[in-house]
Amino acid sequence: MRFSILTAGFVAGMLVAGGAQARDQISIVGSSTVYPFATIVAEKFGQSSGFKTPVIESTGTGGGMKLFCKGIGVEHPDITNASRAMKSKEAKLCQDAGVEFQEFIVGNDGVAVSNSLAGQKFNISIAHIAAALAAELPNQGTSGESFKVNGLNTWADVDAYVAKATGSAVIGLPAQPLQVMVPPPTSGTRDAMGSLFMKAGWKN
Repeated sequence: MRFSILTAGFVAGMLVAGGAQARDQISIVGSSTVYPFATIVAEKFGQSSGFKTPVIESTGTGGGMKLFCKGIGVEHPDITNASRAMKSKEAKLCQDAGVEFQEFIVGNDGVAVSNSLAGQKFNISIAHIAAALAAELPNQGTSGESFKVNGLNTWADVDAYVAKATGSAVIGLPAQPLQVMVPPPTSGTRDAMGSLFMKAGWKN
């Protein structure tokens, strides 16, 4: 997963050539993951550049892309931060609105799987995470349907399902209820989880 900054070339050019006539502050939207880092950079920019500190809104990566790609002008943001690469449909949205942009990769991010020292050790795989999070699962029954609604309620259920799906032994996960907290749909980190865990989990 990577941190990216997208800038609208035409607006950025206006800000450099005659920013005060267009807008006296840079407007930035986008990733909630990048937001804490972006605010530090914005504050330092305001302190050292002679320009006003940029205004930053935490809209999520997806929300930022929608705002950024709506058009060019002072009513639209100049920059959007992202915790993932731009999607093709987002690039088309920008293209249709006449927004020319440049992408700058400023860092790499990661999603870590951790285990509480106070809890039971979970020696889980990506397949276990995918099975726990999926809305639907490949059907292991004989109903003829390819997928079914995910009815797994505990980690023991997940353990048994993955063991049957992969032909491996159960690893002894407890009958502990599944409790899932994830970022909102606009989050680039959530998109990355879908790619890193869900798609990879089924491949494995």
